[in-house]
Amino acid sequence: MKRFKQASSVIKTLTENGFEAYFVGGSVRDSIIGRPIGDIDIATSALPEDVMRLFPRHVPVGIEHGTVIVLHEDIPYEVTTFRTEGDYEDFRRPTSVQFVRSLDEDLQRRDFTMNAIAMKETGEIVDLFGGQEAIVKKEIATVGNPVDRFQEDALRMMRGIRFVSTLGFTLEEGTKQAIIEYGHLLEHIAIERIAVEFEKLLVGTHCAKALQLLVETKLYEHLPYLQMCGDFISKAAEHDWSFFKNDIEAWAFFLYCVREEHPSVFLRQWKFSNKKIKEIVSVLLYVKAREKQEWDACLLYKAGKDVAVMAERVYEGIMNTYLHSNVEHIGKVYDDLPICNRQQLQVSGNDLLSWSKEQAGPWVANVLQKIEEEVVYGRLKNEKECIKEWLHRCNLL
Repeated sequence: MKRFKQASSVIKTLTENGFEAYFVGGSVRDSIIGRPIGDIDIATSALPEDVMRLFPRHVPVGIEHGTVIVLHEDIPYEVTTFRTEGDYEDFRRPTSVQFVRSLDEDLQRRDFTMNAIAMKETGEIVDLFGGQEAIVKKEIATVGNPVDRFQEDALRMMRGIRFVSTLGFTLEEGTKQAIIEYGHLLEHIAIERIAVEFEKLLVGTHCAKALQLLVETKLYEHLPYLQMCGDFISKAAEHDWSFFKNDIEAWAFFLYCVREEHPSVFLRQWKFSNKKIKEIVSVLLYVKAREKQEWDACLLYKAGKDVAVMAERVYEGIMNTYLHSNVEHIGKVYDDLPICNRQQLQVSGNDLLSWSKEQAGPWVANVLQKIEEEVVYGRLKNEKECIKEWLHRCNLL
């Protein structure tokens, strides 16, 4: 409860000025479950202008939706006015937002019962929709009719399955059936929003359970480039995803499992950054190299430590061996390499030109590459004079 105590003065300021204010959302849910608490959100009857007046240090991030970020002791808290939402447009966003004075109406618009629990500054729980019961049952159920909730925002279907992955809960049967029937609405959702939820699913503790649910509900059929991958996703669900350490490894393993032949195209369609695409594709490249041969000094050097360790972990997952010792060994072998990058080489292109009568050209890069290989394999000392002597002996100058 320490995190809530830090934020309690925000609640007190609001209540002392005649407004209602409650902790809401994931932080309340996670505190009941006993999970680590992330960002703390606050719902209040105060209008945005009231919040900004009471808290001079603020960021008006979403005034039109009633949201103000309040900075208290340098910690940001999202403070949002109680609101209801009008009709939804394209199964994605409300056409209008109305500020209200009722906590009941505000909680009623939320997605799942476990996320529709409020908590007073004193710690007293306000649970109007059976959220605590759902948590005890480890069940994910919508607030009210699931068809209505999914027609309002189809992304909630992905969120439901994502929560299966992160919490290990099961979908309430009516909620599951609504996903099966209305999964096609997900095609109206921007891929960027889907990608965020899908990534959280992949790195969740119970990823395998969620992947199997994607197949059971056939929701995967409405995801770009995955429409024909049901059998592959089912196979992927047979693996131990808890072995992977980060999103790069999880994506690389997933793309391997679904036999994606053009991972960079897939990832671009899913709107990933160029940097992330490069990392994932690099890991996949060295996974395929690892399938053909054991790691040696040269392969490790080319991959770099981070990529090599991630590639080995993905490879262990593919082989169903999950040997942490192999992954640790790769890191240690890399650390013992004579050099880890070209900058550590004791000679440069300028040295080669000064030792040779030749003009600059592609030969310089080629010779440097040969020197690198000899040094990495330990056949040549990384000392300028030793390298110069070796070059003359091999007629490379």
